[in-house]
Formats: sequence, structure tokens, C-alpha cells
Amino acid sequence: MRFRDRRQAGRAVAARLRERRGEGALPDPVVLALPRGGVAVAAEVAAALDAPLDVLVVRKVGAPFHEEYGVGAMAGDGDVVFDDAALRGLGLSEADLAPVVERERAELRRRERAYRGGRPAPEVRGRTVIVVDDGLATGSTARAALRALRAREPGYLVLATPVGSPEGVALMRAEADEVVCLYEPPAFMAVGQWYEEFDQLTDEDVLGALRERQV
Repeated sequence: MRFRDRRQAGRAVAARLRERRGEGALPDPVVLALPRGGVAVAAEVAAALDAPLDVLVVRKVGAPFHEEYGVGAMAGDGDVVFDDAALRGLGLSEADLAPVVERERAELRRRERAYRGGRPAPEVRGRTVIVVDDGLATGSTARAALRALRAREPGYLVLATPVGSPEGVALMRAEADEVVCLYEPPAFMAVGQWYEEFDQLTDEDVLGALRERQV
């Protein structure tokens, strides 16, 4: 199973979530996309549920000598969620990563300002919060997002994604109240392999989606 693009994947996720609404679940929802890739998926979900759409910016913390190798992640005002096993394997401590964390926190704040234009983050206390991404690999960024949101006391916390690794999905079931994942292929290598079109989105793409459905 492959999705044509993020929008088609978003419509498929939205159909599953509409079923849950029909069962009386997911009251008073707000949809939060993990940018940039999750925004196109989340826009379809928000439209289908007639829900507001916003972003929750997440930044990966990479190893100092290999930044693409993630050893942690942060979201919103939440603390950094480190991968303790990865740190041990690399012989690193959290203190060793302080410069990387400071740089990524600054970039996180820059993107929040760019995407929100001064608007505050939406109030989520007591609401159904649906976190949407275009795919779930290890789950490190999703874990940071869910933990940051949990501290803001949502009424019900959902992670929704078109495709995910079985291992990543299993881990997220301990973080969210509900995980909606349409496809868990056993031979999961990367999110992009499950899309026919997987172009990188731009900041303007994110802003355009947010303008259509303001919180």
C-alpha cells in the first residue's frame, strides 16, 4: 500500500477519524500538525472534522559529530526527550549536547514565530488534541510532541498518521490515549517509501494551510 501524496493520505486518515466521531468520540477537537510534512495531512483532517488547525514545532537533537543521527527531540515548551540508549551507545551525556540543544531551541522559536505570526499557541486544556504527522519512523519526534502536550492537560490525546513502523506505533501507544495509524508495514525503512510523491514542503506551504483554518 502506497499513498499518492500527503493530501490523499490525509483524506484517508480523516475518514478513519470521522468514523470515531460517528461513534461519539473526539469531542471539541483541535488538530496540531508536526511541520512541515505533517501539515498537508493535517489540513485534510482539520477540514473533515471542521476543526481548527495549528502547528506544534518539533526539533530533532542530533549527535555533535553526525547531526542527522537523532539522539533526542524537543517540542513547544517541553523538555528535551533524549534517547538514553543512543546516548550510552555514543558515550555522550546530556551536558555534551547543551550547545546543540541551545541551537535547536532557537530554531524552534524562530519557526514558531514564522508560522504563528505572533498568535499564541492554542488552548488545549480539556480538549481533544489530534497530533498529525505524515509518517512515524522511530517515534522520537512524536514522543516529544505528545509529552509536551500532555503537560498542557488535554482532555484526550490522539496521534494520527497514515503510515508507521510497527515498533514506533507500539511505543506511541504508551504516550497517547489513542493512536490512529492506517498502515504498519513490517518492512519499514523510511516514511517516504510509502508515498508516490514526497516533495519537501516549504514555510509558505505551512503558512498557506494555516491561513485556511485559523485557530
